Order: sequence, then structure tokens, then C-alpha cells
Amino acid sequence: MDRARRWIKGALAVTAAAALGGTALATTAQAADINVAKNAGFESDLSNWTCSPGTGSVVGSPVHGGAKALKGTPTAQDTAQCSQAVAVKPNSTYTLSSWVQGSYVYLGASGTGTTDVSTWTPGSSGWQQLSTTFTTGANTTSVTVYTHGWYGQSAYYADDVSVLGPDGGGGGGDPVVIPAVPAGLAAGTATSSSVDLSWNPVSGATGYNVYRDGAKVASVGGASATVTGLAAATSYSFQVSATNSAGESAKSAAVTARTATSGGGGGGTVPKHAVTGYWQNFNNGATVQKLRDVPSQYDIIAVSFADATSTPGQISFTLDPAVGYASAADFKADIAAKQAAGKSVILSVGGEKGSVSVNSDASATAFADSAYSLMQQYGFDGVDIDLENGLNSTYMSKALHQLAAKAGAKLVLTMAPQTIDMQSTSGEYFKTALNVKDILTVVNMQYYNSGSMLGCDGKVYSQGSVDFLTALACIQLEGGLDPSQVGLGVPASTRGAGSGYVDPSVVNNALDCLTRGTGCGSFKPARTYPGLRGAMTWSTNWDATAGNSWSNSVGPKVHSLP
Repeated sequence: MDRARRWIKGALAVTAAAALGGTALATTAQAADINVAKNAGFESDLSNWTCSPGTGSVVGSPVHGGAKALKGTPTAQDTAQCSQAVAVKPNSTYTLSSWVQGSYVYLGASGTGTTDVSTWTPGSSGWQQLSTTFTTGANTTSVTVYTHGWYGQSAYYADDVSVLGPDGGGGGGDPVVIPAVPAGLAAGTATSSSVDLSWNPVSGATGYNVYRDGAKVASVGGASATVTGLAAATSYSFQVSATNSAGESAKSAAVTARTATSGGGGGGTVPKHAVTGYWQNFNNGATVQKLRDVPSQYDIIAVSFADATSTPGQISFTLDPAVGYASAADFKADIAAKQAAGKSVILSVGGEKGSVSVNSDASATAFADSAYSLMQQYGFDGVDIDLENGLNSTYMSKALHQLAAKAGAKLVLTMAPQTIDMQSTSGEYFKTALNVKDILTVVNMQYYNSGSMLGCDGKVYSQGSVDFLTALACIQLEGGLDPSQVGLGVPASTRGAGSGYVDPSVVNNALDCLTRGTGCGSFKPARTYPGLRGAMTWSTNWDATAGNSWSNSVGPKVHSLP
């Protein structure tokens, strides 16, 4: 798939494990450590802090702790950075953290004498904690810590900054004390196997422990978690505690939640003839839309894209603020609404610029585990494999079968190989499709961005013609895939791909040719394939840009196939 994504320097993706609370917030602080930052909660206004001229101020709302917080107001030429030099000990490790709110908020440390560090968040309507660690050099006695926003973005807020580590002799903060008990624990969305929890942040906490029926099940860094691995139609009691280097608070008051009665995302059942559309989780000039805006002609909606993490095989997904969702909960609600309408919503892995490496048993397991975690977190019905930089058929097949074992019979599994990937059954992509034929929903090959290619009759056909669609589909249909596992993937508009756009009427002719033997060009298959699954387009956003002309034409044709 083409995707002109807007990458911001230093961008981080939240891994599935962290999003689900499977990884405790790391800290190297000891009991005697202190917060060496001064005026860490901005209760003394901007004392000890230096901000870019005219960009920093102190406000009484919103605040995370105490009565005041920092407000930074970026301009087109300035990120509104506020910084403080803190006294540190050489050869020591410090944990830098801060609670922040707003779009593109950064937290970092420079002058460490080793490797300078930074972390950031693309945005949040509520408080969330950023955290990173750094180690000082052999002669380092002062480090500059800072926070800032991004050029031209809206104001950001920061509060309760912590630089936790050995006292550097600068008269920093007080020794760390055990945090207070979290309040406001509430249960949110519940699926058949997971429950979303949230609570009020606790000042001085660096992490939280989540308990289910008295047993610890997760450690998270922020004031929310999704507890997974639950049984359907079952009530559970949950509690949460706050932690830091001084210890753990008592558990909160308990909240009870009951899981739903049916498993998976709920969409699960793909119609005999289906239309697949890719939905863009980014803005590349096509119409920006929410899932609720995707027309009803689409039966499978592939959310684009999941990305690789630093762990081989593991994937992550982060909502792009450009899409306009106020929260992940709103996104999940849209997924659930589509599923209630009989649609399947899946997570597409890769895209034109994505690179997920599954080439070992360990990476296959990491893929399956992280993909299933994301399915549980968001309610996705399955995954789409859109890896355009190569794959290993042996280990990707293992990964997908492991995922199917976790997700069950309702798993929706699609693929979007390029034309070159499906020219021969000896190709890695084609072998993968055949290896997972027992769990495969549909292969929607991309009939674009390729130039002329060979058809199943050994003749060369030009991209953008009905013959190109039918003669190349014939390779898959005669190469071992069931007709129900073959779809035609095309751009929704001339702007949706670099080349290969065809008018919807050409797509419809190809569908008739393959299923009914009518509407063919010079190539006519030796037999018909009435069970052909349907068609796919990149993307629902480009379709909307063109007035939804593709789905309005191809959708009814697909749904009327024999």
C-alpha cells in the first residue's frame, strides 16, 4: 500500500505489551534516592526553570498534583522548551519522568556525559506519564532536563517532574515516600476476554500494580490498563495500587466488572462475497475519516497500519492524532459499532514502508503474542499481512497459525501481496498463503504499481486492463487457493496509487468475467469461479475523496455475485 506518513522526530510507538500493562515501568532508583529536580511541581511558579521567551507560564488548571502546573505555548518558530540544570552524581543512573498533557510533548535530558535521552507522546486529552532513564558520565555533575512541545502545535502542560536518583549535592527534592492509595478506579469497555480499567493518577507514583481477585496480574506506568485472558460471561473484582522506589501503597477500593458473553471482536463472519477497504490511520492528503464514516458497502475494514518494534516480530499500533479521535475508547466504540453492523475490522501489518521481521521461532511467537494482544485491546477481528519488503514463509506461517490458535475460528486473516509476489507458487508470499490456507480468509493482491505482468496463460498483460485483473487472478485460482480466498485489489482513485488505477466499471467487468464468464477482454479463463470472494481498494479515504464512487459502484456488484 502507498502511505505517505508524516513522521515526527523521535516518534515512539506503544507496543502491545505496554498498552496491555504487561511490562512494569522500569526504574533503577534505590530507597535512598531523591528527586534532584527543584520546584518539580511548579508550585513556586517558574522558579529554577528557564523557558523560551514568552512561551512558558504557570496555570492553576489543569494540574496533575498540587495547585499549579506548567503551560508551554509553542509558536511556528519555537517549541516552548522549559529546562532546568540539576545536580547529579557521576557514574549514576537516574529515572526522568513527568506527567504531561497535550499534543507532541517531549521530555529529555542533555549533557549527561553518556547518551542523551528523550521520549515523547503524540497526544492525550488527559494526563499521562512520560519516563526514561539516563546514566551520568565519570565527570558529570550537572545535567539539563527539559520538556517542550512542537512547532505550531497547541499548548502543552507538564507537572510533577521527577529526576530520581542519588543526591548530587544540589539541595534537590525530598526523599521519596510511598505514594497514596489510588482513587477513582472504574471499569470501562469489557469484551469476552478483557476489561479496560482506569483510575486517578497519584502524585509521586512511578507505576501501578493491577490486581484481579486479589492476585497481581499487571504492572503499568500510566493510570489505565486492559486486563486480558479472562473467561467470557464472568464477573471479576479488580484493585490497583501505586508504586515508586520507596514501596507500594495499599490496594484501592475494589470495582467489579463482568466480561461479555461472546468471544473475539464480534464481527467475525465474512460474507460469501466481500468488499475490503483499507482505512488510513494517518493523513496523506486523502479525506480524513473516522471508522464510523466508512460506507456500509465495506465488509472488511483494514486499519492501516501496525508497525514493527525493536523486538523482532513484535508489532505495535498507535492512533494518529491527525485522525481526530478524542480517545482510544472512542476508536474502540467505532470498531464495536461496525461489528454490530456485521462488519469485520482488522489490523493491517506493514504497508509500503513497514518492515516486520518474522524469521525465527522467537519472532514468530512475538508476532502472534503482540497481534493477539492488540486484537484483545481494541477488539480487532484479525490481521492483514501487507508486508511489501519480503517475508519468510516458514516462520510467518508459524506465526499466523499460533495467532489462530489464540484467536479461534472467528479469526479474519487477509493478505495484500504485490503482483510480483503472486506470480509463482514458489514465491515466499504465495507459499505463505498456501501454508495457511486452512485459516486464510482472502488474498487481495495489489493489481497496481507494477507495470505489465504475466498472466496464467504465459502472456504479458498491461496494467490497468480487464485482462490484467483476470489473467493474474487466474494464477492464484489455479495455483491452489480456493476462489473464496481470492479478491481483486485496486486503487479507489487516480491519486490512490502511482499507477494501475482502473475505472470501477473495469473492476466490475473483471468480476463478471471470473464468476460468470461475461465481460471478459482478450483473456477468458477456461472455467468460471462463482465463489470468488470479491474486491479490495486502497483506500476508504481515497474513495471518500472521490465521492465514494468506487464503493458505490463495486460494492453492489460484489454483493450481487452468484
